[in-house]
Amino acid sequence: MGEVPYKRILLKVSGEALMGPAAFGIDPATVNSIATQIKAACDLVQVAVVVGGGNFWRGATASHTGMDRATADYAGMLATVISGLALQDAIEHVGGDVRMQTAIPIQQVAEPYIRRRAIRHLEKHRVVIFAAGTGNPYMTTDTAAALRAIEIDADVLLVAKNRVDGVYDADPRKQPGARRFSRLSYMDALSRRLQVMDSTALSLCMENELPIVVFDVASPNGIVDAARGVEIGTRVGSDASLLEPAKA
Repeated sequence: MGEVPYKRILLKVSGEALMGPAAFGIDPATVNSIATQIKAACDLVQVAVVVGGGNFWRGATASHTGMDRATADYAGMLATVISGLALQDAIEHVGGDVRMQTAIPIQQVAEPYIRRRAIRHLEKHRVVIFAAGTGNPYMTTDTAAALRAIEIDADVLLVAKNRVDGVYDADPRKQPGARRFSRLSYMDALSRRLQVMDSTALSLCMENELPIVVFDVASPNGIVDAARGVEIGTRVGSDASLLEPAKA
């Protein structure tokens, strides 16, 4: 398979990616597929995962209905713990060694987040799942992914999207002529407000020169290919942006 360019990766899996074809919650077949790929990737590199909770709860959406934003965001953090438990169980079922750490202490189900302990788990080739975001309201799991990747000295941040195979210059679901970026600069992503990650997460990656790879979690062997450094999806970094021709 050739030399793997990374030693340690952080994989961001959105809550929506865990839904698969379902409209809510967790699709077992989808989660098992993701877990199998994570286990395979862990045989190549050290793997940490940040999970989202949008399949159960969105704090920003709840706050628009009148709920206190901080309270809504804390509920969202708990939703990521549910996602994390489901993914942890699936990884164990395919033979992986996994630990979950949460930014909010929930000692009955997970370890508290301790950076040095997380790195030690990774060095033993255990998958480490980070749940509960950063532990702070008003912060997304995108920001948590960027922050944890930087803290653990990950070589790349892999962003697994749900049914979107990269970053486009327009919404490909609404505009068939939209073109996908094979490479995208941090500044273009920020200035054009492209749907990569939120601006706080992007700025953290840019300031710390952490490359981002955005790809479709449903693509065959996508997680393993991304971990191996195969050119898939869109790579966000310091290089100039490069648009691919629109699909015929």
